[in-house]
Amino acid sequence: MSENPQQPQSPQQPGPPPQQPEQAPAYGSPPPGQPPHQDQPGQAGQPQPGTGYGPPYGPGAPYQPQPLNPSDERMWTVFAQIGPVLLSFIAPLVIWLVFRDRSRFVDQEGKEALNFQITLIFVHIACAIISVVTFGLGSIVYVVFIAAVVFMILAAVENSKGAPYRYPLNIRLIK
Repeated sequence: MSENPQQPQSPQQPGPPPQQPEQAPAYGSPPPGQPPHQDQPGQAGQPQPGTGYGPPYGPGAPYQPQPLNPSDERMWTVFAQIGPVLLSFIAPLVIWLVFRDRSRFVDQEGKEALNFQITLIFVHIACAIISVVTFGLGSIVYVVFIAAVVFMILAAVENSKGAPYRYPLNIRLIK
């Protein structure tokens, strides 16, 4: 052997290297012939400051929702008042839950619309009982739902102007 590190050293045993049985790579390991993956700072697996979906002021800071502008407030309150025509109490419930922290007006009007829809559910149950007891003659009480639609339209018009609306005969279960 030579003492010079510049010269390559020859192997002591000439011949082919011993063969090992081929195994399928484990799940998540790199394909054969590639070096194993090592996470470097700034690569996937390592969080980078200032990126992602979190708030820009730090990962441990509490979430501060952005307030709605007045036109968005009016739009969402109108949807909360008119949405029940198609989706019953689901529309005001979702709008109230999503936007209650972002606007006092949407919080107030979303609760009002949700309470009115809950009241209408009770009225519907009462109308059904009256209809069954009177063998269908009492189904005329379903006319009350025409008044409910009129109240929802009045509420939407007032909310579109930015004014609050209080339903008459509303059971306010959600405070």
